[in-house]
Amino acid sequence: MVNMSRPEKPRALGDEFAPLWESARVALVEDAKRPTVAPAPLPYHGAGSTQFPDKTMWAAIFGVPAVPVVALGASYVWYLPSLLVLGLPTFAVFIYLSSRLLSPPAQLTKTPGKPLEHYLKFRDADWQKRFGGRAPGSTKVPMEELFEAYFDEKVDLKGDVLDVLEQRYDYAQFQFSLGQFLFFLTQWVPETIWHSRTQDQDQVCEHYDRGNDFYAAFLGPRMVYTSGLVADPSTRESLEQLQDNKLERVCQIMQMKAGERHLDIGCGWSTLTIHAAKHYGTHSTGVTLSKNQVEFGGRRAEENGVADRVHFLHMDYRDIPYAKYDKITCLEMAEHVGVRNFPKFLEQVRGMLTDDGLFYLQIAGLRRRWTFEDLIWGLFMAKYVFPGADASMPLAWVIGQLETAGFEVRESHTVGVHYSATIERWYRNWIRNRAVMSERYGERLTRVWEVFLAWSTIISRQGSATCYQIVAHKNLNQFKREGLFRDVHVAQHGIC
Repeated sequence: MVNMSRPEKPRALGDEFAPLWESARVALVEDAKRPTVAPAPLPYHGAGSTQFPDKTMWAAIFGVPAVPVVALGASYVWYLPSLLVLGLPTFAVFIYLSSRLLSPPAQLTKTPGKPLEHYLKFRDADWQKRFGGRAPGSTKVPMEELFEAYFDEKVDLKGDVLDVLEQRYDYAQFQFSLGQFLFFLTQWVPETIWHSRTQDQDQVCEHYDRGNDFYAAFLGPRMVYTSGLVADPSTRESLEQLQDNKLERVCQIMQMKAGERHLDIGCGWSTLTIHAAKHYGTHSTGVTLSKNQVEFGGRRAEENGVADRVHFLHMDYRDIPYAKYDKITCLEMAEHVGVRNFPKFLEQVRGMLTDDGLFYLQIAGLRRRWTFEDLIWGLFMAKYVFPGADASMPLAWVIGQLETAGFEVRESHTVGVHYSATIERWYRNWIRNRAVMSERYGERLTRVWEVFLAWSTIISRQGSATCYQIVAHKNLNQFKREGLFRDVHVAQHGIC
C-alpha cells in the first residue's frame, strides 16, 4: 500500500534548539550585573615589534648564509643556494631567541607572583616534574605548550577559563616553540600561497558543517557569527541586542530600500539577508559553501515569511553568477579569501555592484605594532579555529586594497571592543552548554572552544586583533556623493 500521508512538517527552529538557546535567556538574569566590557585585571603589555630588532634580523638572514661561502673559499655563485638553505632556519632561530630574550617595555602593572599551582592542576607526571613545586615567578609555562597540554587533558585550569587567562602573564610566557614553526612552515605558508578552491571548500565545510547545534550552543537565537555592536555601554545589553544593533546599523548605513537587489557574500545562517528582506523590503541573496547554513537559512526564511525574497547560492564565491546588485555586504568572510586572492575578490565585487551601489565590508584585522602574544594567538587561531583566514590584516592594507580596486572608502569604524563584548557573551553561552557539547563533540574540541572564546575576548579588548566596518562605493566621477550625508548634528556652540 502506498503511504499517501503528508511528510511531517519540520519543527520550528526555536523548538529544535530551545535547550541550547535557553542559555541566552538565562544570561539576561545571571549576567545582568556584569559590565558590558570588563576592564583587564592585569593589563600587561609584552615584548613585541617595539623591541624587535628588524635590521639585525635581516642582517642575520642575509649574513649567516655568507659565512660558509666565505669560510670555504667558494665562488659567490654559491651564495644563493646557501641563502635558500640557511635563510629560513636563521629567521626561525632569530624569532625563537627574540621571543625569549627581549624584555617587554616598562610595566606599570605588577604580576601577582603566585605559584603555578594556583592556576594550573597538573594531571600528567611529566608536567608535574617539569613545572610542579617551583618558587613563584621562577618558571613560566610557554603558552603554546600550555594550551596543547590543556587540550590533551594533561593540565586543567583552576576555575573559570576566562578568569584564569586574565592572569596569564603571571604563569605563562609567550615564546615560540618548535611545534609552531613546523605548523607555520608546513601548513600556514603553503596554504597562504596556494589558497585553492579545494582547500577553501574543505576548510569551510569542516568548520561550518560541524553541526548547527554546535554553533547554537554559543551564538544564541540570532545565529550570527560576527561582531555585534554595543549601543549603550552603561547597561548590560544581551547578545541578541548587540546583534540586532549591528543588523540595523548595516541596513541603515547601506541605505537599503524596498525592491533593491542585495547580495550577502558569506551569509552564514542568513540572519542579515532575512533581516534586510523582512524589515527593509530587499530581494536578498546569500552565498555560502555550507550546506547546513543553507538548510537553516531556508527554514528561517520560511518562518519569517520572506522565502519569496531571500535566495541562497550554495557555492564558492568565485562561482557567483554575474549579476548587478544595488547593495553588496560581506561580513567577516573576506578573511578566508586570503591575501593572494584578495585583489581578484574585490574586482569581482566591483563588477557586480551597480555604479551607484554601496559595498559593506566587515573584516577582522590585526594591529601592525604587534606583540609576541598577538602572533602566538594568531597561529593558534590559524591552527585550531579559522585555518586559511590569512587576510586578517592591518587597516592600512585593507584600505589600500579597496582603493587599488577602484573603490572610494566612505567611512571606516574600528569595533574591536564591541567584538570583545560579543565574544564574552558567546563564551558565557558556551560554558552554560559545556556538558552537552563535551558529550556530543568530545572533551578536546570543547576545551579548544573554551580557550578560543576566552582568549579572544581578551585579545579583542586589548587591541591585539580587532574588526573593521568599512563602507565603500565605486570611485567614479558621476557617483552621487551628495546622497550620503548623514550623522551630522547641528552645532550648539561656536567661537567668535
